Amino acid sequence: PKMKEDHCLHAALLCLGVLCYSHALTMERLNHARPSLHGHHEKGKEGQVLHRSKRGWVWNQFFVIEEYTGPDPVLVGRLHSDIDSGDGNIKYILSGEGAGIIFVIDDKSGNIHATKTLDREERAQYTLTAQAVDRNTNRPLEPPSEFIVKVQDINDNPPEFLHENYHANVPERSNVGTSVIQVTASDADDPTYGNSAKLVYSILEGQPYFSVEAQTGIIRTALPNMDREAKEEYHVVIQAKDMGGHMGGLSGTTKVTITLTDVNDNPPKFPQSVYQMSVSEAAVPGEEVGRVKAKDPDIGENGLVAYSIIDGDGMDMFEITTDYETQEGVVKLKKTLDYETKKSYSLKVEAANVHIDPKFISNGPFKDTVTVKIAVEDADEPPVFLKPSYIFEVQENAASGTVVGKVHAKDPDAANSAIRYSIDRHTDLERYFVINAEDGNIKTIKALDREEMAWHNISVFAAEVHKQHQEAKVPVAIKVVDVNDNAPKFAADYEAFVCENARSNQQFITISADDKDDSANGPRFIFSLPPEIIHNPNFTLRDNR
Repeated sequence: PKMKEDHCLHAALLCLGVLCYSHALTMERLNHARPSLHGHHEKGKEGQVLHRSKRGWVWNQFFVIEEYTGPDPVLVGRLHSDIDSGDGNIKYILSGEGAGIIFVIDDKSGNIHATKTLDREERAQYTLTAQAVDRNTNRPLEPPSEFIVKVQDINDNPPEFLHENYHANVPERSNVGTSVIQVTASDADDPTYGNSAKLVYSILEGQPYFSVEAQTGIIRTALPNMDREAKEEYHVVIQAKDMGGHMGGLSGTTKVTITLTDVNDNPPKFPQSVYQMSVSEAAVPGEEVGRVKAKDPDIGENGLVAYSIIDGDGMDMFEITTDYETQEGVVKLKKTLDYETKKSYSLKVEAANVHIDPKFISNGPFKDTVTVKIAVEDADEPPVFLKPSYIFEVQENAASGTVVGKVHAKDPDAANSAIRYSIDRHTDLERYFVINAEDGNIKTIKALDREEMAWHNISVFAAEVHKQHQEAKVPVAIKVVDVNDNAPKFAADYEAFVCENARSNQQFITISADDKDDSANGPRFIFSLPPEIIHNPNFTLRDNR
């Protein structure tokens, strides 16, 4: 190939480069008495050779091209001493790194050859020592001199990225030119020589969404308003090419997976304008009535929605909470319902984003409303007494069949079923009372004695005629009103003593009496002496009431 031919020509020229020479003039060195040992690749255009200065050898570097695969060993350079007359009495010796293994010297001519293919990336240079000695006696004719053989680089290594795959994130709707990630490749070739390690980055896949900076490998967004909800993930292929990106350069690629992260750029939206719900009038407060859900294509906190009731005739009867796991609004009963009073309600529910990004406020408003219509269902309710309790009065000793009072209950359902009444016999074990099953009138069935029991507390049941399990219970307190049906009785049998000659008007005994009847029945007692002794001159009675 043309490229390889260029490299070979380049290598041949470099291998023939001369060693660095001392600052002393060439003619002075030729006239110097000491023989000199010098190294060169070939004579220059004027046939000059380089000489050693008086103070020692200063050698340039030899160069040998890496990866040479020709049939013959590569000529690295030539060592030559000024005292070498060409009669073969001088022997050139090479020692140091790779001497005799990689680098061999013709001990007569001083020509140095590389016998193995060299790789600059494995070793960039070798340090060797040259010396001229007498072939017969091995006596040194020149002091040992050290020189370096540098391995000349060729472009034999493609760029390699640090990672085979990269992952990066960038917010959706980012501005054009937003930095996403920097990918970096390295080239094992010599960065100080030519363009073998000069890299240029380009994008092979991922356009027109992304671009890459040629010199830095920084990937940037190239399109405005990229929408995560339309496409979330992009696969980008980046190439790094050496030789400054020119034809013939080697290249390497890497894959970059770019994910658009979410921003709150979408408001919540109800999928329908009206929700229909129903709830039984028998439902208890706190019971769930139904759910609504506004859809928000954003994710995470950007998609969080909170629900509230903002209007409607059911604001006092219902409430709404937010289920953040399902993102639903949960409508619950707040107060007890009555089908017979109101059969339907309407609510206006609002769904609003919890977190709003000011950058996208123009996309708002970030809320939506929906109408919720709730129908109240009739429940089969038990009868309801008109009063929570009843208090009646009846005179003691009233005749059997006397009406005590009347209780009244009704069926609150639309059917308005007939009601039957009964007394809970556990509360009237002596069976003093009876109730009319149809009209609720309570009557006595035996005489009552206030002095034995002043109050009777009974319970009355009201049940639907055709649904005996639907019943209600009410307490009834019956007061027995006193009548004066008990004569007073002396508290004891009295006996008194009085001395003869007692003073007139001297009190010698006090008498009291009891009466089982209520004191409300007139004055308590009237005391008097019986007629047979009322005119007895010896005793008088004073009534203290």
